[in-house]
Amino acid sequence: MSLYRGSIVVFAILFVAIGFTTIVLTALRGGGIGLLFGALFVALGAGRLYLLRRGSARPEELRSSGR
Repeated sequence: MSLYRGSIVVFAILFVAIGFTTIVLTALRGGGIGLLFGALFVALGAGRLYLLRRGSARPEELRSSGR
């Protein structure tokens, strides 16, 4: 795994953890806009992991294929 891909995984997991923490803390304090922000952070991290796992083409592969 390259350094780039490894750092993407770390940041995606970090975003998911921040999102879950925000959701839990907001729920414990009675709710509010933090639930929405937490859900968005979880979606951001999960979406990035999904895109990375799906195996999207790297920019150099796109250039060489003429896209």
